[in-house]
Amino acid sequence: MGLALGEATAALHTGDVPVGAVVVDSAGQVIGSGRNAREARADPTAHAEIEAIRQATAARGEWRLGDAVLVVTLEPCVMCAGAILAARVPTVVFGAWDEKAGAAGSIHDLLRDRRLTHRVEVIPGVRAAECADLLTRFFRES
Repeated sequence: MGLALGEATAALHTGDVPVGAVVVDSAGQVIGSGRNAREARADPTAHAEIEAIRQATAARGEWRLGDAVLVVTLEPCVMCAGAILAARVPTVVFGAWDEKAGAAGSIHDLLRDRRLTHRVEVIPGVRAAECADLLTRFFRES
């Protein structure tokens, strides 16, 4: 989570919402990282999770991340949950809950929806206070 928080902090330099993510393989190696870059690239899909997944699949040369863990500072949204499911990520660890747009247990629970063919283990609340504080400060100062 420390690396994801570092990515989130880096997003502040471009005026983006401070959310960061990393993808770690089964050996514990970071194979992808990302931060929100919607403002920096004028791209509505440039969420931290999408950026990290894109980098990890490029590093692997395949779209399946079946042995990876995605660590992100904020509960994934619906779009990111869809990408996580599509990439077959088996485990997501996140920090702060997103009570406005979350899709991993707060508003929606797409990652664990039994109607879907792939379900994800969700581990919420890791360093939640630090993750939430970074977001709160950003929105207070915006």
